[in-house]
Amino acid sequence: MIVLMNELLVCIALGLLGMAMGSFAGATVWRLRARQLVEDKVAKEDYDKKEYEKLLPLTKHKGAKDRSRCLSCGHQLAWYDLVPVISWLSTRGKCRYCRHSIGRFEPLIEIGVAAFFVLSYIFWPGGVESSLSIAQFGLWLVGGVMLAILFVYDLKWFLLPDRVIFPFIASGIVTAAVTVYHSPDVGAALLNVGESVFVLSGIYLGLYILSKGAWIGFGDVKLGLALGLILGDWQLALVALFAANLIGCVIVMPGLVTKRLTRTTQVPFGPLLIAGFVLAELFGRAVIDWYSGLVIF
Repeated sequence: MIVLMNELLVCIALGLLGMAMGSFAGATVWRLRARQLVEDKVAKEDYDKKEYEKLLPLTKHKGAKDRSRCLSCGHQLAWYDLVPVISWLSTRGKCRYCRHSIGRFEPLIEIGVAAFFVLSYIFWPGGVESSLSIAQFGLWLVGGVMLAILFVYDLKWFLLPDRVIFPFIASGIVTAAVTVYHSPDVGAALLNVGESVFVLSGIYLGLYILSKGAWIGFGDVKLGLALGLILGDWQLALVALFAANLIGCVIVMPGLVTKRLTRTTQVPFGPLLIAGFVLAELFGRAVIDWYSGLVIF
């Protein structure tokens, strides 16, 4: 009973932390988008003028002076407006000051990151007991926040911003280094990491070069590099690749049948790759063991 209570308390704590980090991720998404629009305007590229005017106030302040504001009326939000999920529910999804609809983006990303934190703890391979597993789990959660930002940004605007991709790659390098350092066979571990990177990044790099960027964006190549480094196992990388494409088929095929989608409809692959990656990390080893049993018998 005591063990179960402790586990429940850990899950509650991770859920609360996840909601807070989800709120941070949501705010970061809008700030990244605002800066992207400013850069597009300066570079004289096409940009949405209405969206630019709406998000421009988010670029006025940096650091400690940067405060969350309503995107409709610009009113600076108080602390009680920023309580994850609860603030949104208390105002029924509307700004407390101008009553403009906020939308479901904020609570969904807060709940999503919270669920990611809790489910990661419950299904973390090998448990979270040793110092190594705790360090790896911590890196996983940090990476998960960046993944949430990338997932939403690519889903909304078909772009994986370098401001998040590069730190995520750095996180992948650290994760791979920790894995290799604690491996009994460093050479084999390095080879495994390299093969994992090839599966999730090298293949897409080839497709990118072959199609000259028409089939896949270079952002997906960079994302695959980070994911391959974190998984560090070519078998898990294959599971992630298969899961991503399977999820894509499940989502796209009904749209093609009902003609809501066409063969030329642009579908962001980043979110699919991220979903496949998470499934591979948490459940990939069980899938591999199950498949191996089928092959043997």
